[in-house]
Amino acid sequence: MRYNQLGNTGLFVSELCLGTVTFGPPDEALIASLDQKGVNEIIGSSIAAGVNFFDTADVYSFGQSEQLLGQSLKDLRIKRSDVIIATKVHGAMGAGPNQRGSSRGHIMDSIDDSLERLQTEHIDLYQLHGTDAVTPIDETLRALDDLVASGKVRYVGVSNWQAWRIAKALGIAERKGYARFETVQSYYSIAGRDLEREIVPLINEEKLGLMVWSPMAGGLLSGKYGPGAPGNGEGRRTSFNFPPVNEDRAWAAVAIMREIAKKHDVSVATVALGYVLAKPFVMSVIIGASRMDQLEQNLAATELRLDADDLTELDDVGALPSEYPGWMLERQDAGRRPAPFVPKS
Repeated sequence: MRYNQLGNTGLFVSELCLGTVTFGPPDEALIASLDQKGVNEIIGSSIAAGVNFFDTADVYSFGQSEQLLGQSLKDLRIKRSDVIIATKVHGAMGAGPNQRGSSRGHIMDSIDDSLERLQTEHIDLYQLHGTDAVTPIDETLRALDDLVASGKVRYVGVSNWQAWRIAKALGIAERKGYARFETVQSYYSIAGRDLEREIVPLINEEKLGLMVWSPMAGGLLSGKYGPGAPGNGEGRRTSFNFPPVNEDRAWAAVAIMREIAKKHDVSVATVALGYVLAKPFVMSVIIGASRMDQLEQNLAATELRLDADDLTELDDVGALPSEYPGWMLERQDAGRRPAPFVPKS
């Protein structure tokens, strides 16, 4: 297990982050399914493998995911300073108009509830779970800054925001002296590389840490779906078709991953994760598991070393189609970049 800086901070997190969306009673989307015993087994094995980073959210199983995570760390007697806990705020936690969003009111109401459920005095990374088109960004940032100043939160991040909105928030934070976003949590997979257009250049420029959710596109890239898949492809993707994926591109990627998986004697799922882990702009990849065999496949990705030929094949099959203004920027920038230095022989 390797460890990377959390954004531009001195905190280090494991390259795999255990996501907790599977924690809780069975749900209609076939995602949650783990009770306390199952959660303890998954977390115990993750920590034994070197995982120190755990991501949850108040809306996961309507708070039960946070509860199960917090209780598990107590049951396993894990020292609080040995783990990094990330949770999120934004989603609807009730029927009222003020029980959702990123207003100061909802954030201040939500933080204490999350702390209580997690049985902790602070949250290491508190993230906005989505875009609030109503609340001014300034109001949200001031609330988050107050939480950092109070000690209830140590760092703040954002999930599922557009690049321009993140850039605007960073500018406001710098101008007003607020705690800035240190992380961005976004969907990314070999079949869904859209964030390479705007988000990746932004995080590279601003030294933000990228947390990747759904690196296997909701299980679509696990190898059990599509042409050549063994069995009948049953799973949560059949009942909860999310995130949306161009399946033609996905099946082409899976075909290449099957060959690479055979070459390295690993599963297709491990290759899918290994590809995302190999990207230099990725800080941590969020994995989820409801069974130990799934967790073991995910953990195996940290040992997989894809060679240059593997990465070239995977990059080519998952390449984004050219899009404006990208193709114009490449054309206009061509003459501005110096030719690569070639030493004399």
